[in-house]
Amino acid sequence: MDFNLTKEQVMIRKMVRDFAEDVIQPRAIDIDTSAEFPLDIFQKMGDLGLLGIPFPEKYGGSGGDTISYAIAVEEIGRICGSTGLSFAATVSLGASPIYYFGTEEQKQSYLVPMAEGKALGAFGLTEPNAGSDAGGTKTTAVLDGDEYVINGEKCFITNASFAETIIVTAVTGKDKRGRNIISAIIVPTNSDGITVTSNYDKMGVRGSDTAEVVLEQVRVPKENLLGDPQKGFKQFLYTLDGGRISIAALGLGIAQAALDKALAYAKERTQFGQSISKFQGIQFKLADMAMEVELARNMVYKAAWLKDQNKPFTKEAAYAKLFATETAFRSANQAIQIHGGYGYMREYEVERYLRDAKLLEIGEGTSEVQRLVIARQLGC
Repeated sequence: MDFNLTKEQVMIRKMVRDFAEDVIQPRAIDIDTSAEFPLDIFQKMGDLGLLGIPFPEKYGGSGGDTISYAIAVEEIGRICGSTGLSFAATVSLGASPIYYFGTEEQKQSYLVPMAEGKALGAFGLTEPNAGSDAGGTKTTAVLDGDEYVINGEKCFITNASFAETIIVTAVTGKDKRGRNIISAIIVPTNSDGITVTSNYDKMGVRGSDTAEVVLEQVRVPKENLLGDPQKGFKQFLYTLDGGRISIAALGLGIAQAALDKALAYAKERTQFGQSISKFQGIQFKLADMAMEVELARNMVYKAAWLKDQNKPFTKEAAYAKLFATETAFRSANQAIQIHGGYGYMREYEVERYLRDAKLLEIGEGTSEVQRLVIARQLGC
């Protein structure tokens, strides 16, 4: 189903699908088992212009829209969840906030290299004691003359080990009601006092870099403040809304991969003298998977379309993120069941889909947080 995609969107889908199948697919199992970030693949993606899809050409991008970008995330995620996650993170979280809120100087200095594929970015929000409660941020940034002095610790930060810049959220003061003002600041990773370590041994998306970032007396020019200092919290909520579309697209890709694998296996596998795809029990599983994948795709594309039309999309992004990621987990689980004992083996890949999908129900706002967002949008 093409959902009335434009010629440009269809071309992007074909280009990314061909790249994912030709370049990423042969290494997908190894990326997972070795847990090594495939930097060379990202360099090739940069050369193809994939890292700049949703940004204007004047900033080194491809001038594409959010739907095109979501399609790209979906196609890469269909082949490799690890690569899909790091792709989504560098575009949606590392580069997009600078495009949304940055000054012209910041865009030229930091967005252009990322859009051109010459640099990766990261977004430092999560802390050991501030996950779903982003307002509980403890990292501080104190203005000292012409510089901010930043101290704090971030955890579970995607791409941080390979990023040129990290957008760090930090408390920069108090408002009139005595509440913390949380601002976003662009921090080059080669700054003195910043330590990035990647020692996590993860269940899934193992080839996506996940790091801890410690900032000790890190000094950056005050010009590195991103956007309005009084609206930092609202700014990164908008950033997360956009990021949720990309994580939804990643979940959609994994769900589609699980369906594809399960359907192909069911047609090949014979038991009791016939293909197991002829058994009603298997047919019902496949029918449910196909229906949920189709529904997820509609949700993802609708949220992306709303964003492109500059319409409110917070609720729809939460719908898409919640449904598509939970669909990914259900579909992967059913794919393993359809494969039987073979589904438990790495070479059949469906067990990797399950491990990768689980992270998507946690990152970019847990499933529970998505339900809270939806409820609030309903006026609860």
